[in-house]
Formats: sequence, C-alpha cells, structure tokens
Amino acid sequence: MKKTKRFSLLILFFTLSIGFIHAKSEADSGDNTVVFYFVRHGKTILNTLGRLQGWVDAPLTAEGRVVAEQLGRGIQREGIEFKRVYSSDSARAKTTASIVLAESGRVLPINETSALRELALGSYEGELDEKMLREVALYMGYKSGEELLEAEKTGIAVIIQALAAVKALDTLGIAEDYYDLKARAEVFIREIAEKEASDGGGNILVISHGFTIGILLSELDDEADYPTAIDVKNASVSKVSYKDGKFTIESVGDMHYVEKGSVIDAIVVE
Repeated sequence: MKKTKRFSLLILFFTLSIGFIHAKSEADSGDNTVVFYFVRHGKTILNTLGRLQGWVDAPLTAEGRVVAEQLGRGIQREGIEFKRVYSSDSARAKTTASIVLAESGRVLPINETSALRELALGSYEGELDEKMLREVALYMGYKSGEELLEAEKTGIAVIIQALAAVKALDTLGIAEDYYDLKARAEVFIREIAEKEASDGGGNILVISHGFTIGILLSELDDEADYPTAIDVKNASVSKVSYKDGKFTIESVGDMHYVEKGSVIDAIVVE
C-alpha cells in the first residue's frame, strides 16, 4: 500500500516564488541501472521578489549562479560522470544546466523539453504568491490562506484540490493542476528510464523545478514517504535509481555537492 504522500502548500508557493550520494553509483556496476540526479534550478530574480514563477521565466541572480557553480564543482570533485543531460526548456533551468556542466568539466549536449517545466499558473504568473494563496483559500471555502495551510496537513487531497482551484480561477485557461503536471513529467521520465536501461543504464542529470521534482519523487516510488517541497532547495540534488522496472528514491534535496563546491571556493580564497 502506498504511504501517505504530503506536500506543504506553503512551501509549494515558496518554491514557485522563491524560486549524490557517492562518486561511483549503482549505474557504474554494469547492471543496466539508471540513476537520475534531479536538480532544481538556481534562484532567480522573480524568486527574490516573492513572485510566482511557473512557465514565466526570469534570469538567475548572482547568488543563483554562484550556487550552480558550486554544485558543478562539487560534482567534479566527487567524480560523477553523466551519460546524458535533460533540462526543462525554461531559461532558468537551461542556464543552470550549462553552468553545472561547465564547472564540472563535463561536455554534453543539453536535451531540452517542455515536459520538465514547472507548474503552469496561467493568469497568476508573476503575481505575489500571497495573492494566489488567499484567493485559492477563499475559493475553497476557507477564511484565510493560513486556514488552508492548516487544512493541508490532513493529506495530499487538499493540495490536489488547491491546484484544481488555481486552474479554475485562472482567467487565461492555461493553468495546470496536479494531474496535468504529473502526467507530462512522469510519463517523460518513465520513457527515459526504459530507454536508458535498454542502452546499458547510466547516470542521468535532470534540471527542473521545485514542484515538478516534488511530484516526480512522490509518484515514481510507491514505497516512499517523500517529499515535502521544502526538501527541494535551489541547486539541491535528489537521486532516484531505476532497475528492473522499479524506481527507488535514494536521496532528496541533497546539498552536499554544493557544500563541497563551496569548500573549494574557500580554499581558493585563502
């Protein structure tokens, strides 16, 4: 039986608006295992302003670029080799991917796809996150955003309903709900997993977004109790292995590569 999978709605809005365990992984053993390294993009200007960012885009801040550089250097130091790289076609994700590859010394083409985009927010794109939270709460019959946040503690059903409300309130008719995002992202990753497994397995780098990664981690592994979106910080790494048709979450929101990259920076400064 699947364990209860929960997201924090507060952190969902935070990730939209603020926004490897070993050098030799299982994929190196020659047993056709595919190991995905899911990375959230670096921080952007809209993240810093506290504005919602789904399909709308913004450049990385200086801080966002530095963290991506540190991640790349941390990967290089650990000796991780990637067979292929996939990225959301959003500029913030592609820029992050380019920086990570450059700093890690890896020369690989970046395969861009809309399947890995963040949740589409329609007419809420670029709005303050507080505005959407408040309007969604009232639409669902709650007195305030805070009351809705408290209600979501009961389980994933409230989050699914909240995203359905976002879609219903969108005046442009282009917002996505939980199942829309799940369908496009999960189908894509499953197809890649099967394709790479049949080609001998390997390490796959995937640059995407907070809520997209959160849904993938929650849906791919039936036995996992992951994640809360707070675990998926900018430039964090979430590792998922695929073997014999089964996905297994190995880590969520791992920042140790960034930490290793920042230690290198400290050494250089000294």
